[in-house]
Amino acid sequence: MAKGIDKIASALREHGKVVFFTGAGISTESGIPDYRSQGGIWEQFRPIYFDDFMTSREARIEYWRRKKEFSIQLAAARPNRAHQAIASLYGKGFVTAVITQNIDGLHQESGIPDEAVIELHGNTRRVRCMKCSALSPLEVAFALIKDGDPAPECPCGGYLKPDTVSFGQAMPEKEMNLAVTLSKKSRCFVVVGSTLVVQPASYLPGYAREAGGFLAIINLSETPYDDVCNVLIRDKASAVLQALSKRLIG
Repeated sequence: MAKGIDKIASALREHGKVVFFTGAGISTESGIPDYRSQGGIWEQFRPIYFDDFMTSREARIEYWRRKKEFSIQLAAARPNRAHQAIASLYGKGFVTAVITQNIDGLHQESGIPDEAVIELHGNTRRVRCMKCSALSPLEVAFALIKDGDPAPECPCGGYLKPDTVSFGQAMPEKEMNLAVTLSKKSRCFVVVGSTLVVQPASYLPGYAREAGGFLAIINLSETPYDDVCNVLIRDKASAVLQALSKRLIG
């Protein structure tokens, strides 16, 4: 692990800035389960597709029931040492941006400003109206549920839904385009805690590598880019990123 960390640190010193790409594996150490591994969320629940949410009140009721259950875990979660290490590197000017597949908002809670976090799958702490697109805090929807509406709606009559990307729902165009641009321009691209199998986000490390960028992968399981990256470290995100932060800023 030490040699790999040294190589990442050297690349970052050489290029000055890094783009981090993070997945569920960075937040599991905060107590948030991932989606695909044994015991993950999709093993416990069958996904509710976007079309079902939009056409079935029963599906919306079940969606919000699960959401309320999951929110208990989320409320207890705090940024772990991996999030904190990235935030420390950002504070010292080493990080261009964090592109994340996560919806938990823990990068922002660790101290990275909203404008430096590109959320490819949205953020579960806010709610969007599917008709007028108005945004509101998650607590607004929970208050409506508490008042007796198990499938809360906006005053305009639109369905309220957490501002996250569901199965069958289009990716946010603005965020995805920005992520592609950053990946292609990045001279140093570090993947943390992602299996890199969910498209189109999984293409981003490839864009960075094809453009000649340095690519590092920090993940416990295999990824499609293991054979083409410059550095591969199979270890917990917190241990690796804390060590990297110490190499660079002490």
